[in-house]
Amino acid sequence: MTARAIMLMGTGSDVGKSLIVAGLCRAFRRRGLRVMPFKPQNMSNNAAVTADGGEIGRAQALQARAAGHQASIHMNPVLLKPENTTGAQVVVQGQWQASMTARDYFRNRRQFMPAILDSFHSLAAQADLVIVEGAGSPGEINLRDGDLANMGFAQAANVPAVLIGDIHRGGVIASIAGTFHILPEGDAKRLKAFIINKFYGDPALFSEGRRFLEQQTGTPCLGIVPHFAAARQLPAEDIVSIEDTQLSSSATTDIYVLRLPRIANFDDLDPLRMEPGVSVCFVQPGEAIPARSRLVIIPGSKSTIADLAALRAEGWDIDLAAHVRRGGLVLGLCGGYQMLGRRIHDPAGLEGSAGSAPGLGLLDVTTTLAPDKTLTRVTGHHVASGTPLSGYEIHLGQTFGPDCKRPFAMIGTAPDGAVSASGQVMGTYLHGCFASDDFRRAFLAALGAPASRLRFDDLVERTLDDLALHLETHLDVDRILSLAEPV
Repeated sequence: MTARAIMLMGTGSDVGKSLIVAGLCRAFRRRGLRVMPFKPQNMSNNAAVTADGGEIGRAQALQARAAGHQASIHMNPVLLKPENTTGAQVVVQGQWQASMTARDYFRNRRQFMPAILDSFHSLAAQADLVIVEGAGSPGEINLRDGDLANMGFAQAANVPAVLIGDIHRGGVIASIAGTFHILPEGDAKRLKAFIINKFYGDPALFSEGRRFLEQQTGTPCLGIVPHFAAARQLPAEDIVSIEDTQLSSSATTDIYVLRLPRIANFDDLDPLRMEPGVSVCFVQPGEAIPARSRLVIIPGSKSTIADLAALRAEGWDIDLAAHVRRGGLVLGLCGGYQMLGRRIHDPAGLEGSAGSAPGLGLLDVTTTLAPDKTLTRVTGHHVASGTPLSGYEIHLGQTFGPDCKRPFAMIGTAPDGAVSASGQVMGTYLHGCFASDDFRRAFLAALGAPASRLRFDDLVERTLDDLALHLETHLDVDRILSLAEPV
């Protein structure tokens, strides 16, 4: 089989590359093509566990779903998971390799290109078409030497590219034309066309801008894509895209989520956000936890001990204690679960200096962090309601203590999580569990939320179909396919 490939790059971050790749995967799948998504390098703390026992960016997992495949480690062979402002965990082909400062990573990143090309060719051997997503912008010429994410990969794999610009931000003409003109000639020639994304209003009003860009770049515009409002119904990889959620006046149940500095796997919240009778709102730094909250969620964290310190600095530990005294409920997810206990031990210094930190003391459990990471998909049932659920675990360490005798869930015969004697404080290691419809309904019913007919997986599937139709309406999809070249 000889696969073809095309790469979508952007004039910057958050221009809509991931969404367009997902929509094209679904569109070409509906045409009967075997299509694979691929992102050489991604930076995200929103990871998914793959069927082959590794982790990749959540956006690539959604793209895999759009293409009709199980997510694979080869779809995102290098994943950078920020631990602080200057360093990140480096995950290669699904497995942790090292923690590096940004400087060390950029100095040594060339060593990861063989793994990237190995994964790319592994996917190409199974596909008719591979759609590659770049990261950030190829115009960051200070990052070009040793680049893995954009032109460095495109050159190594000999893949042509299309450039995407976000007109909603303003400056799209300068950003597209500027990208073409600052790239070295060999890189610029790889850009075969461009796309205008996130347009609001009448596209005819941009006709002059379109002609100007085609003249300046010497390449065609493949379409002007209007803003796709239903994107909010799909799992988001960027926290910025969901944290502006406002309380709904029609909602009967208010859920507040602590906006931790190193929040991870926040797509756990997506099914809750889609429930018509529920409002999900972030408690931002500098804000108190509102007294009207029925449930407070402490989400996952990439650096549990550091985020626990940040939580205390905000005074949220005091707010949480008051919330529980008022009869409110608290749910900790993964790192949030660890924070709820009496202590967190880090004897190997996995999150910084070796040591121990006091937890919130709302659950009678203790966590010890350990180097071996748990990466697994699971199915089981929620103990309190008896409803089935599924999800995945992605964490360092184990948690034990008296409250574990009241588990949150059972995974086969193995207990997961813990519940306080009062039943008000709950913790679980299960990410993604709220996508299980029966469990979510039972859990929300216990909060007093109205019954809902939402089927979350069906909603995601319909939205991906709608996204594909949206792109087929506004993009020259046939031209995109014709630009793809054999690899």
